[in-house]
Amino acid sequence: MRVSSLYVGLSALLLFQCTSPKKAAEPVLLTIGPEKVPVSEFAYVYEKNNTSTDSAFSSASVNEYLNLYTNFKLKVAEAKSRGLDTTQAFKTELGGYKEQLAQPFLTEKSVTDQLVREAYERLKKEVNATHLLINVDMEADPKDTLAAYQKIMDLRNQAINGTPFESLAQRFSEDPSARENGGNLGYFTALQMVYPFENAAFTTPAGQISQPVRTRFGYHIIKVNEVRPAQGEIKVAHIMVRAQQGLPKADSLVAKKKIDEIYSRVQRKEDWNKLTSQFSEDAASADNGGELPWFGTGRMIPSFEEAAFALAQPGAITPPVQTAYGWHIIKLLERKELPSYEEMETSLRNRIAKDSRSELNKAAFLRRIKTENKFQENPPIKEATLRLADSTLLAGKWQFNVPAEPKNLPTAALFTINGQPYTVGKFATYIDANQRPRQNVSPAHALNLLYDKFVETSLLDYEREHLEEKHPDYKMLVNEYHDGILLFQLMEEKVWAKAVEDTVGLKAFFEANKEKYMWGERAQATILSAANPTVLAQAQSLLRAGKFLSPRMKPIDLLFTSGSATLSKAATAQLDQLAGAVLADTTLSLEMTGYQDARESANRKNSTLPARRTTAVKNYLQQKGVSGENMKLVPASSESIGARRVSLRVYTSDVQALAEQLNQGNPLALQVTSRKFQRGDHKVLDGVTWKPGTYNVTQDGRSIWIKIDRVEAPAPKKLNETRGAAISDYQTYLEQEWIKELRQKYPISVNQTEVQKLIKK
Repeated sequence: MRVSSLYVGLSALLLFQCTSPKKAAEPVLLTIGPEKVPVSEFAYVYEKNNTSTDSAFSSASVNEYLNLYTNFKLKVAEAKSRGLDTTQAFKTELGGYKEQLAQPFLTEKSVTDQLVREAYERLKKEVNATHLLINVDMEADPKDTLAAYQKIMDLRNQAINGTPFESLAQRFSEDPSARENGGNLGYFTALQMVYPFENAAFTTPAGQISQPVRTRFGYHIIKVNEVRPAQGEIKVAHIMVRAQQGLPKADSLVAKKKIDEIYSRVQRKEDWNKLTSQFSEDAASADNGGELPWFGTGRMIPSFEEAAFALAQPGAITPPVQTAYGWHIIKLLERKELPSYEEMETSLRNRIAKDSRSELNKAAFLRRIKTENKFQENPPIKEATLRLADSTLLAGKWQFNVPAEPKNLPTAALFTINGQPYTVGKFATYIDANQRPRQNVSPAHALNLLYDKFVETSLLDYEREHLEEKHPDYKMLVNEYHDGILLFQLMEEKVWAKAVEDTVGLKAFFEANKEKYMWGERAQATILSAANPTVLAQAQSLLRAGKFLSPRMKPIDLLFTSGSATLSKAATAQLDQLAGAVLADTTLSLEMTGYQDARESANRKNSTLPARRTTAVKNYLQQKGVSGENMKLVPASSESIGARRVSLRVYTSDVQALAEQLNQGNPLALQVTSRKFQRGDHKVLDGVTWKPGTYNVTQDGRSIWIKIDRVEAPAPKKLNETRGAAISDYQTYLEQEWIKELRQKYPISVNQTEVQKLIKK
């Protein structure tokens, strides 16, 4: 969903668990048109979100919250009056949310609690294990299941009697990787394997072999090689040079040279924090010594994580490490053990809900609701129904052919849930919708599987249908999601989309509120930070020229045949590539010079050849869209005689090219920045007088030259410079105006007697 601060804030406040299932019998606190809000509803929402504050239940606090809540309910009333809750799209979306909201009520909490605690305890260890697998499907016929079990038991006996486990795995395991790794899985911890496998691995002592364990893959036996404490979590700092995958080779080489130069300075024991501040390209950590948040196994890119965990002592530093994001030098700061149970509990619950452990929870839940909902089977009817299995079931084409006896079979109850019958006919309909071709099973087993699934589905569906009767808190959650979806649709129309699409209204709002959108004092400045005064002097000299040879675009020589000014195919191919580069980068410009060889120079008729050749090149580039203003013809000196060619040199006005040019030998020789700065954007610039002129500063051993071209007084921003903030403010304005309209449309009545009771409470 989209985000609007007021809407989301209020919607979140309404996702509560109401303690009273009978709202009609309660006193009403607030009436908005046809909408009535009982005291208990408002009280619960208020208590949920305000009891931690010192001013909770003060008159000011209650009335302020009641005003916000009234605005929320006004929007609910408007949405319902427009019938937004009757559309199919609304019903479909609400149905999806109901399914999500039902999940916590369709689990066995005590089992979940036990599994969460167990997972936490296991996360304290890492197990190195080898396994052997015999494949068998979870729904395999009993005879096939027995055959797989007997085979795995025979292999276990061989291993126990001295046959090397790894050899057995290579020869007999049906895990394809076992041919190469002998079944070894390396180290793993909780929540990384399917639960039955994990359970066997963690309950088998080191050096021993487990009993056969069945998973969805088949039967396993597991040899536990070693158990060690988990690695815990570490905190590191890093210096980063970006070099993402797919960069041109030249850029990748520049990044590698730069990280190597930084690493050499780290090895010379230069100040880590200064190096990080000056050179790290991770903006989020550069000014904080490169420090990253705590992390454990599986939280970082593998190459980064492996290098970081390999550091033995705080203060240890890695050589440059490459990841998908670039190059890193990593410094270990601290280590700590596994976080506390309280810190991990929520994330563990979320992971377990998606883990194979959930099957244990589901089984326990089904056992409970069978008892609660008085599930009763009808054995004679079940037996008569299961006898209807035939070979068509294995093809997924079974049809219900009613037998002569018992005559009432289609309407007979297979079982009841709270007295509600689930008939053979209903089971037949279920089979028709859910049957599929099956191999290697008997018809009787296939029908048994479908029957078990029908029982499970029926129990769960019955529980879902009656959740609101059993759990008033679930009922209120559904009601509030109902209102939240409606509000989203209405807010999209009246506020969010309108603020973006109503360009005329946005412009008028911006013009009327210009004083809110101001630039502070700004300086247009160029800053050169050099490794030493010599590099700085070179940079200043080059900077005065205003343009620089592009280090990325090498000079081009276009060759011509003797006496000709006609472009060859090879020449036009080179010019096509050059034109594309110039059109893509507005900082680029060209200088071209035409030449002739000695033979051509000896013939006066050829005196115009150089000019004709450069003209041909210029005309071709202009046809490709390159502006004539971006091309300069430079005549060759009178004594210049060489190959028959036109030489093109590519220049750029981008000051970063100045840094690339001077950083060929030392990637850290020069850093160049040229733009408008506000106070606080650059600490060195903040340290000089903000007046046009040049300034020389030495900081952290670097020679810094600052040129301030102009200083601009505080001035209003243009709309395109602050569009995001303006749209956000315009949305707030539109919502406020809309609420005024709703307050005119819907009568509002507040039961002040009940409000005072809340305040006194």
